[in-house]
Amino acid sequence: MSITIRDVAQAAGVSTATVSRALRGLPHVDPETRERVRRVAAELDYVVSPSASRLASGRTGTVAVITPFIDRWFFSTVLSGISDVLQESDVDLLVYEVGDPATSPGLPAERRLRGRVDGVIVVTLPTDAPAIADMLEIGLPTSFIGVRWPGVPSVCIDDAAAGRMATQHLINLGHKRIGIISGRPQASTSQASRALGYVTAMEGAGLTPDPSLEAYGYFTVAGGESAMTSLLSQPNPPTAVFVMSDDMAFGAIRALQRHGIRPGTDIAIASIDGHELAELLDLTTVGQPVAQMGRMAADALLGRMLGRETTAPEEMTVPTTLVVRGSTVPVDRAALTS
Repeated sequence: MSITIRDVAQAAGVSTATVSRALRGLPHVDPETRERVRRVAAELDYVVSPSASRLASGRTGTVAVITPFIDRWFFSTVLSGISDVLQESDVDLLVYEVGDPATSPGLPAERRLRGRVDGVIVVTLPTDAPAIADMLEIGLPTSFIGVRWPGVPSVCIDDAAAGRMATQHLINLGHKRIGIISGRPQASTSQASRALGYVTAMEGAGLTPDPSLEAYGYFTVAGGESAMTSLLSQPNPPTAVFVMSDDMAFGAIRALQRHGIRPGTDIAIASIDGHELAELLDLTTVGQPVAQMGRMAADALLGRMLGRETTAPEEMTVPTTLVVRGSTVPVDRAALTS
């Protein structure tokens, strides 16, 4: 016979309501009584019914994650970090994959969120989309990854600093004709910031970015390969390229290899991400702690959902680190074209 809440209440000498409040961590329960109830419940091997607990609290026990993609490295790694935190708190994860913001219809309708989830985490969607403001008006606790919104917890890197760091590394090696592989013509907030970092580093070194040395890789391996091939077709190709993501850099390296060009020795490549495969492909990259960003956003959201006090700022900027590998090596500066 299964143990019920009434059995626990009788053994502990309290009401069923007190048992419910004590086991769910709610206030207005004497600490000594709470401990006694928990001890009795453990001795009787009583487990609180999740569905009953959620009905009693009015919560769904579920958090929605709204993300453009789930099959790309950055997004799947972010999701793993979010999932780690939610599992520890016995909260379920509901994922809405909305596709490329440039072409997709947008966020899930309000009816798909209201009453189904207790909070929302938004991953790298542009905050200028009207649907973001509409979603926030629902009143659900929300946190962002990769973008910022006033009054909403956000976890980001300094994209401009990351772009500047990668480009400055190439400049320090003596390169002057430095190309750039961007994501897409319609720049997202992070892409615009990374481009700003590139321009800032170039102009700080007295170099003028050449528009003919920019190509778009659409944040995919195939796109990076196509973009690098386009740069190689220029009359005066770059001697180094700043690539906005590791995935695109992998494609760029493949394009170089197919043309018999040695990455690092003939054309230097530096990118941003910290993908696990970067070490395997000897790629210099500005690493970002992607899984940690997911964990931080989930922690911030749970804090708001559960009313926990936190000292974390609303806007959290995580550090990045330049990891130098063989795709950028010291070269003979005299051999570089100006």
